[in-house]
Amino acid sequence: MFQNDPLMAAFIAWFIAQFSKIIIHFIKTKQLDLMKFFSSGGMPSSHSSTVTALALAVGLKDGMDSTIFAVAVIIAIIIMYDASGVRLAVSKHAKFLNDFFHGKVKDYKFFNELVGHTSLEVVMGAIVGIITALLYV
Repeated sequence: MFQNDPLMAAFIAWFIAQFSKIIIHFIKTKQLDLMKFFSSGGMPSSHSSTVTALALAVGLKDGMDSTIFAVAVIIAIIIMYDASGVRLAVSKHAKFLNDFFHGKVKDYKFFNELVGHTSLEVVMGAIVGIITALLYV
């Protein structure tokens, strides 16, 4: 497992993106929230960093004309589209429902509003993935 460069590049990119969320949150709020490491949504997208690092590392290792590189690129595109499309819509709906029902329904359980990503968060995650793969492989 540790000899698998694409897998390791993907894992490292994920780790960097998740750790960055703690730092960015601290800079914005002056509060250290280690649970941000385990959260979805936010800057940068760890989904994007992971799949981008994986796809590029596969391309660098097996060739940009390989079948497995094509599969990795298509999966990366689908995941990044989903993060900035479907999951972002889920975040917006959760915010609307939380705002609408807050104070109106007893024992209302709030929906997680930080699920999806903006386009900028996806692009920044992809940049983390690209840099990680280029440095690791």
